[in-house]
Order: sequence, then C-alpha cells, then structure tokens
Amino acid sequence: MLEGIPLIDAHVHAARLPTLKLSWKEWAQKFGKDVPFSKIYDEEGTLIPEQFDAYMASEGVDLAVLFCEYSPRSTGIQPVEDLLPIVEYNPSRFKIMANINPHLHYPPVAEVRRQLDLGAVGLKLHPVHGSFAPNDRMLYPVYAFCESEGVSVVFHCGTSVFPGATNRYANPELIEDVARDFPDLTIILAHGGRGWWYDAAAFMTLMRENVWIEISGLPPRKLPEYYKNYDLERLAKKMIFGTDWPGVPGPRANATALLDLKLSRETIELIFHRNARRVYRLEGK
Repeated sequence: MLEGIPLIDAHVHAARLPTLKLSWKEWAQKFGKDVPFSKIYDEEGTLIPEQFDAYMASEGVDLAVLFCEYSPRSTGIQPVEDLLPIVEYNPSRFKIMANINPHLHYPPVAEVRRQLDLGAVGLKLHPVHGSFAPNDRMLYPVYAFCESEGVSVVFHCGTSVFPGATNRYANPELIEDVARDFPDLTIILAHGGRGWWYDAAAFMTLMRENVWIEISGLPPRKLPEYYKNYDLERLAKKMIFGTDWPGVPGPRANATALLDLKLSRETIELIFHRNARRVYRLEGK
C-alpha cells in the first residue's frame, strides 16, 4: 500500500532460475540491479517463499500476479507448478497467471482449464517468445472458452530484446482481430505497445471497452512521452499497474514514479488496484 492506496503488481516473473535461459538472467540482473537476489533465492535458484513474501510486503505490494512461461525458443520453460509453493505460502498476496504455447499444449483449451483449476486468475499469451500470431485460428477455441468463462487474456504487446523473439507478432493490429471476433473477451495489452506501437495500443484501448493497457516494462516517468498524442488522464483510467519484475528497480520505485505524474487520486486508484481487481475478478480472492 502506498499513500493509503492498495497496490497490485499484475505482472511479476517469479522465475525458478534453472528453468530459464542465460539471456533472461542477464536481463534481470541488468534492469533489476536493486533486487536482493541473494536474499530471496536459495542456492539452487528457487525463490524462498517467506523471503519473497517479505520482500513484496516491503515494496508495498498487497497482491502480486505471478507469471510462468512456456517459451523454449526465447526464455526457456518455467512450468506453472513452480509458482504454487509461493501461492501456498501466502494465497492472499499471490495469485498465478496461466500461460499456454499452442506449439506445446494440445488441446490448448484443456491446458487452460487445468491451469485455471490450479488457481489462475487469467491467461497470458506470449506470441513474441512463443513464435505464434495472436490471431492464429488455432487459438480461437481458447478465446471462445475464455470469453464464455469470463477469463481475461493478457497479450505481450511490445518489442522484446531476447534472442529468438519474433517481434512482428507483438503488433496490436493482430490482437485487434481477436477483439473484433470476440467482442465480449477482456483483453490486456501488456507493455502497452512498447517500441513503435504506442499509438495503436492507446487507440485500441480507448476504442474498445474490453481492452486495457498494462504498463509493465514501461518507465512510468516516460508515459507522457510514449502516449503524447493522447489525453494521459483519460487513457490512464484504463491502465493496470505491473512492473515486469525482476527487470525493474522495484515495485515501490515504479509506483512512486506514477504518483509523480500528478494524475488524480481516482485515476491512481484505478491503476494501482481497481482495474486489476475488475479484469481478474479478484474481489474476495
């Protein structure tokens, strides 16, 4: 909680280091230089639940959504089961996000359902690292299922520097096809069009009621620059706070930088926790 406002970090990579490629570890150490890795990880590269919980509490995070990843080409494979000990330690602070790769999971709907049964609050798709287009028809049964079940879908929507990334699949125009064909599906654009798609992501978010921007991986102080062609106060009302931890100085630093933008308290509350609670149906969880 910061300045009396609850804080939800909706994009946290609670990685088990042996499952990931060296490029991921280099990224984490470069951009997360203030993260106390030696205190929160054990000698085998696994997060220590009680230490990680204490760290997130010290950063002001009331609830964190933990991401797994099935992207052998770019970052490696971290199965969702790796996250369960953290959630079991403190289920009030930690939730998990499902993740599928259609090249690895078949039938994909069954795998989505399995991870939801484990407690996932939404589904993340990573076309850039998984090397698939978000509008590929093989994913349409997944979207139909999520739409009917009220499950929000998070798309990586921005460039990636990891080796093997296919950045053309981050284009919001491809996600717009999904929004068109599944009008009742809630869509979150993680990284907000990072790279050369800021305008497209912002326009899509304002045009469609069920589309949201999640600002993980974006330095908050640069949001006015990235979205300079839009009324930031208006657009920010549809933003969700996320950090892309551990590739950041820390959740508190990012949240404080958001406060420095002098947005209204109502808007800050939406970004910090209310929008996430809405799209991931977190009330009472």
